[in-house]
Amino acid sequence: MFATARSQIRVLARDPILLALVVVIFAAILIFVVYPLAMVFLASLQDRSQWTLANYALIGERRLYRNALWNSLSVGALVGFIGVIIGYIAAFVLTRLDVPGKRLLHYLMIVPIISPPFVSAVSIVFLFGNNGLITRQLLGLMDFSIYGFHGVVWSQIFTFAPIAYLSLRGVLASISPTLEDAALNIGASRWQVFRKVTFPLSLPGVASAFLVVFIESMADFGNPLVLAGAAFPMLAPQAYLEITGSFNLPRGAMLSVILLLPSITAFAIQRYWIAKRQYVTVTGKPTASTSKVVSGPVKSFLYGLVLLFSAIVILFYGVIFVGAFTQVWGFNYTPTLNHFAYVFNVGFDTVKDTLLIAIITTPISGIFGMLVAFLVVRRTFPGKSALEFGSILSFAVPGTVVGIGYVLAFNQQPLILTGTLTILVLCFVFRYVPVGIQSGIAVLRQIDPSIEEAAQNLGASALTTFRKVTLPLIAPAFFSALVYAFVRAMTAISAAIFLVSANWNLMTVQILNQVGSGRLGVAAAYSVVVIALVLVAIIIINAIVVRMTRHMNMVRF
Repeated sequence: MFATARSQIRVLARDPILLALVVVIFAAILIFVVYPLAMVFLASLQDRSQWTLANYALIGERRLYRNALWNSLSVGALVGFIGVIIGYIAAFVLTRLDVPGKRLLHYLMIVPIISPPFVSAVSIVFLFGNNGLITRQLLGLMDFSIYGFHGVVWSQIFTFAPIAYLSLRGVLASISPTLEDAALNIGASRWQVFRKVTFPLSLPGVASAFLVVFIESMADFGNPLVLAGAAFPMLAPQAYLEITGSFNLPRGAMLSVILLLPSITAFAIQRYWIAKRQYVTVTGKPTASTSKVVSGPVKSFLYGLVLLFSAIVILFYGVIFVGAFTQVWGFNYTPTLNHFAYVFNVGFDTVKDTLLIAIITTPISGIFGMLVAFLVVRRTFPGKSALEFGSILSFAVPGTVVGIGYVLAFNQQPLILTGTLTILVLCFVFRYVPVGIQSGIAVLRQIDPSIEEAAQNLGASALTTFRKVTLPLIAPAFFSALVYAFVRAMTAISAAIFLVSANWNLMTVQILNQVGSGRLGVAAAYSVVVIALVLVAIIIINAIVVRMTRHMNMVRF
């Protein structure tokens, strides 16, 4: 084992730039991923500078903490269950059935992913709050309350069901309809075909989607903070309130560790168990055909459900758009531009800060993700598995934990970064780079290594090969990494709320503050600005990646 490691190091040392790159990436992951998590755990074991387990004993002693834990777990499980059902139906309809408007419905399904994570909560307040359009204006309900369990569940279902849809879309599209046709030809009923063929083949994807949605629900911060209320405590906002309200950092750290455990457990199951259990049904790409496993009436029913969810998306975002141009929602619906005037006058520094942070974060995260993917797939060196796990660990860590960890880790020597632009950029880079890494790994494993080996045999260094050969080949993954990094930098809240300062603030934090102050119109205006900037950025990033790829190909050939 040690002889193999020494041999790998000697091979790596032949390219000093590559060796330095591996060392730098290892150091970066240790400092900006592992170290903050360790600081959270250590802080949870302290009370007045003494080591103790008293903070964890409070879970058994305080009903508030027990309720917060139970509420988070129950909401996560229910949101995961319902979200997967919605995602499965949408993925099945849009990949397996011949229905009109597939492209438009696909885009409507994924709109919630590119918007601030608690836009649904703001929409629900507009529609079902104390002065809600539906509850007060249309139905005249005076004592209806959307706050609590049902409000959080429905806002999270709307927010995270599209993630389940994306996870299941590829799984269902890869199942050959000929398998279902064969079962039908030998006399099986449509229900038997679905129950014994289609669903079992998609079961690994279903379980994976459930765990991803469960992790997202447990880590969600914005929706519970807006809709949970004091009577329905949850772990993520409760940890935040312990630190900012009670100024009790050890207890906030303890709740973060408790929050971390189910998320890490679900991530480990998804990563190491389900990911290795995939059913290969055909060799090569299935022929394009539609599934016959559903009858006409069932097809219409399923299609109707997808149309219903799409209509809810249009309703929620339509309400946000109208609310941004409304004087006072629930009282005065006179059209106005005052809310946007506030955003671009009083809050313009926040808009500039958010854009600058996203613009800096995006290329760093994209390139870093592709470099790590390249090392994991194309190079062999000691600790490669640890490097891969450490690089994607932050995906499983709730944002609340990350934010608290960065405050603890970088508010003292040797690195004092609190309140700076640097800490926000580093947080976003290492929190959202795992998606780019996984996309890069998936694409690289489909590319013949001989293409890169040919370049190196002609004298190109590893870095030159990566820049002129590998990067153009993995342009789709690079685009995904850039888009995801930009979207998340523009819409992040759970970690960022601990790291913003008077010098550097974010629009999502402003949205949350405006909701808390009752200025829903300004919050809606900020939301519209964020969504518009994200859509424009996606178009620009796509154009840049296409142009860069063409230029690299021209230079290379």
